[in-house]
Amino acid sequence: MMNQAIYLDHNATTPVLPQVVEAMGEALAFCGNGSSVHRAGRLANARLENAREQVASLMGARSSDIIFTSGGTEANNLALRGTGRERLVISSVEHDSIWQVSEDALVIPVDNSGIVDLQVLEEALRDVGEQMIVSVMAANNETGVIQPIAKIAEIAKSHGALVHCDAVQALGKVTLNLKAWGVDLASISAHKIGGPQGVGALVRYNGDLQLNPLLRGGGQERGNRAGTENLSGIVGFGIAAEALASNLSQLEEIKALRDGLESRINQLDATVKIFGKGAERLPNTSCFTMPGVLNETQVMAFDLAGIMISAGSACSSGKVQSSHVLKAMGVAKEEAETAIRVSFGRGNTEADVDKFIKTWSGLYGRLNVSEQRAVSAA
Repeated sequence: MMNQAIYLDHNATTPVLPQVVEAMGEALAFCGNGSSVHRAGRLANARLENAREQVASLMGARSSDIIFTSGGTEANNLALRGTGRERLVISSVEHDSIWQVSEDALVIPVDNSGIVDLQVLEEALRDVGEQMIVSVMAANNETGVIQPIAKIAEIAKSHGALVHCDAVQALGKVTLNLKAWGVDLASISAHKIGGPQGVGALVRYNGDLQLNPLLRGGGQERGNRAGTENLSGIVGFGIAAEALASNLSQLEEIKALRDGLESRINQLDATVKIFGKGAERLPNTSCFTMPGVLNETQVMAFDLAGIMISAGSACSSGKVQSSHVLKAMGVAKEEAETAIRVSFGRGNTEADVDKFIKTWSGLYGRLNVSEQRAVSAA
């Protein structure tokens, strides 16, 4: 069954590239700690630094700017907690790993398309009058909406703020010029680009910026993160980063699949809402409603049909929760509860779209929200 399953949840995680699996296997078979001074330690360190160069090259940064972490969440926390800035300014559609860093963060609203309100940002930064760090994601994980990071950074810098960008979801799907855009720090994760889960990085474009480590007890990562590095994971990250350039050529084909799916859905029912459609979006991502059918029901029905999709973020311990992203965009709770996310990636084909449409059409209209709630209540 799994061999025939259709995977349409690439924003949650991507299939690991074959060359990554091979490189990680070799690294796992190698015994050496990169902090040791003997030959095995030096060889391990060489592998570690080679991967650092590969990731740095991908990000347009120096190798010394790459701080390896356990993933995007840790990178986000290190960026926002490590700078020592007194006030955090975020958008209303950020990932939970940004939202939960500070209880008194200043939250900037977005418009109905999910784009940060730049005028409100300008006014808010002018009024805060404290040492600030502004954190806005490059692209949203639920809707795919892309933020105007260069403009946001320009506004933030004019008020003396540092700028952090959660680039986890955007990496590999759009061209990023984070250094040129004026970003001080950026978070990335290996498993979104064909690398392994459990490894990411914080990229420090501002070479003068000193960070207070979250993890203490060793001098690893140039004193920025204590603990023996995940050598095999980092090696895999490096290989995935190096392979990304060739994978970018598939983005137009992936966008065509996404656009075709949306067109066919709207042909079935013109009342279906596609969130963020009026804004620039990631080419692989679509978030839309099935009027009258709860998203949790949809996810289960598609899974039974051999199609894996999502009801939004995959970072909620497997639970389907109300989307704070759609709420911030002004979507009513009842409508948001009918929204699903389809995210394409390497290996998807037109046949996958055909099966999705057939399954969606079969499910549509069989259930409605009131009936499902009545059943749940009983």
